[in-house]
Amino acid sequence: MQETPPLYVVVKNDGARFYGYILSQDAREVLMETQETGQVFIPRHEIREIRQIASRELDEKGYYVPGEVFSTRYAFTTNGLPTQKGESYILWNLFGPDIQFGVSDNLDLGIMTTWIGYPIIGTVKYSLPINKDWNLGLGTLLGTGSWAKADLGMALPYGAITYGDRIMNFTFSTGYGGVWYKDEQYHYPSDTYTSERVSEGSFFFSVGAMFKLGPKLSLVFDSFLMPAGKETTETYSYYNYNWETDSYYTVTETYIHKRSTILLMVPALRFQTRAEAAFQVGFAGIRADGETMALPIPMLQWFRKL
Repeated sequence: MQETPPLYVVVKNDGARFYGYILSQDAREVLMETQETGQVFIPRHEIREIRQIASRELDEKGYYVPGEVFSTRYAFTTNGLPTQKGESYILWNLFGPDIQFGVSDNLDLGIMTTWIGYPIIGTVKYSLPINKDWNLGLGTLLGTGSWAKADLGMALPYGAITYGDRIMNFTFSTGYGGVWYKDEQYHYPSDTYTSERVSEGSFFFSVGAMFKLGPKLSLVFDSFLMPAGKETTETYSYYNYNWETDSYYTVTETYIHKRSTILLMVPALRFQTRAEAAFQVGFAGIRADGETMALPIPMLQWFRKL
């Protein structure tokens, strides 16, 4: 019984991919029998990678299901899967763009913002492959209020552990998000302002997953959990006027604050419209203050390679 020859994927320097059987190759070129266009000669100097396709990367009909760089993202969180130099893309959200650059193997740099440029957030992630199934991602987000609130700053260092590959993966991540800003208060009747630097922060946890059902469709799940904060007491004092005595007196009010647990979940469908583009639609649900509700507007996102 004749053994079926292995399938290969050939990636060119410009990102174009060919997959099929290698009929012959030498120092000058590679001849492939592709599943889409038949026989193709590929000049050797234009090839970045030649890799044998694993069985898990084939669908039930034996066709290759490519794992794109978009598979390193869910709805709003990332995972620990590594990228390669030149794997850059832009993610268009309804609220603004998110651009990520593969500056070297395993290192991403990016920037995200809204359509009005507030806030502006820079991102960095470095992936550490543990073995063929496990990858660790370490990164941070650093932001500023930019033109709208220059004294606002934010930071979110995180770690993500991912099992799987670009065809199917599962990720658990955790980190700490903090913000700092200047709080100004007006004092009456002295007609003066006082300024105080305020900082707040919380740990967070996230679970994300992606599974490619075929070359054109993937199931995506993302979540974000912020545990309840500790109870804090805030006291305010201000002057009030007594018309009977024609004098001012001090009023002190005490407020008790406690942030409830916040859970955001987003199941989504990702459609690979072209080799360099994808469209994702998700439906978000949020639970906070003991109530659960579905957000009325779907989460629409457009991925595009750069």
